Amino acid sequence: MAETTKIRFGFIGCAEIARKVSRAVALAPNAVLHAVGSRSLDKARAFAVANGFPAATKVYGSYEAVLDDPDVDVVYVPLPTLRWAVLAAGKKKHVMLEKPVALNVGEFDEIIAACESNGVQLMDCTMWMHHPRTSKMKEFLSDVNRFGQLKSIHSNFTLTASADFLENDIRVKPDLDALGALGDAGWYCLRAILWVANYELPKTVIALRSLVRNQFGVLLACGATLYWEDGKVGTFYCSFLANMTVDITALGTKGALHVHDFIVPYEEKEASFFAATESGYDEGVTKWVNKPSEHVIKTEIPQEALMVNEFARLVADIKFKNAKPEKKWPTISRKTQLVIDAVKASIDKGFEPVQIQE
Repeated sequence: MAETTKIRFGFIGCAEIARKVSRAVALAPNAVLHAVGSRSLDKARAFAVANGFPAATKVYGSYEAVLDDPDVDVVYVPLPTLRWAVLAAGKKKHVMLEKPVALNVGEFDEIIAACESNGVQLMDCTMWMHHPRTSKMKEFLSDVNRFGQLKSIHSNFTLTASADFLENDIRVKPDLDALGALGDAGWYCLRAILWVANYELPKTVIALRSLVRNQFGVLLACGATLYWEDGKVGTFYCSFLANMTVDITALGTKGALHVHDFIVPYEEKEASFFAATESGYDEGVTKWVNKPSEHVIKTEIPQEALMVNEFARLVADIKFKNAKPEKKWPTISRKTQLVIDAVKASIDKGFEPVQIQE
């Protein structure tokens, strides 16, 4: 693809996650790293060099300079998002947001409104959604003969954060990312639950009492139970204080799905999941009959590059084919934020049930 037809990405901020996304842009066939900006020109230069940005990349000493660059098509925002996402959209830049997309759904609605009024695409960076394994798992979940009717979903994302993380990371600072583990690890869990449930919102959310806060009141561990009107139930747990575990378990009337590395696969170029249908014990209860089978899906392009590729494709359609922005992705983000808001509200109300209303 010619350089002139590739979608040009501008980065504002040099957060750790931006390293991963910059590599993804470099690997995506339809995207190019065009600009990076930081509050310090030296920091932006060092980030560009350390992460192999092309020599032609523009390097700026402010975030505003990236937004003002007329050649930037997409702005990647790894910062606390409301201000910068709205400013980027106002400059007619398409917006890729890190998670959480906002501190509450009211803030996110402001971002959506800014993107819609300026005709720009919006997507959050939940990378695992773009791995080919995800679509293969959805095929199984949608098969009524193999999986049946969904009954229960459980997801967890835990990690043992370093002492430096727990002291200095923006995710533990009340004035930066006040949602803590809920907005970070919990985002992934709740997105997974909604994905399994075909994005049908639960009716009621009740936070678990076993939460942990830091000295500033920011959540370091929490969880909740989600209830649907048709009897489905979901649970999640997230923590910065437990060993790395990244799971989804979905139970149906006929089958079950298990995946143990859904956010980042154990290996970059292949990922697996386990599917079972009509499992049970043998007559003597000595072994399983119809054991779960492992399904391995390979990919030459890592999931984060596939995410960039999909976003750049949508932007190219808008830029070159006069297409309208795809509403699927901001709608999914908004539903995830709604459930996060409900979990937080249940915590704030002393673990009382909270009803979700769109």
